[in-house]
Amino acid sequence: MNVLDSSAWLAFFADEKNAEIFRLIVLDTKKLFVPTICIYEVFKVILRESDESSALFFISVMQKARIINIDFEISLNAAKLNSSLKLPMADSMILASANKVNATLWTQDSDFKEIESVRYYPKK
Repeated sequence: MNVLDSSAWLAFFADEKNAEIFRLIVLDTKKLFVPTICIYEVFKVILRESDESSALFFISVMQKARIINIDFEISLNAAKLNSSLKLPMADSMILASANKVNATLWTQDSDFKEIESVRYYPKK
């Protein structure tokens, strides 16, 4: 099982240097989960940098995966991760979501680079 964080989705959509790494994950939609907070973050960035039509198009790609809603359990676990790892709120929510479904988290976000269950690829 896999989760891409927002930085990975944005790199994939922009066809950045690490896009090919993330492409293989995106294509395997049966093993891909998307936390709702990633939908928010990706939509926000694309809306700011382009337009609503483009943002909706890219979000439709994300919706082909299984969506993880932020529930009570994820919220509490995210707070624990925030406390123990000093991660920002959104990152804590994304990691807690990945943990809930026993997924590997794929990212370019350096906040995650020391976490064992995360595949970190520095932004190029």
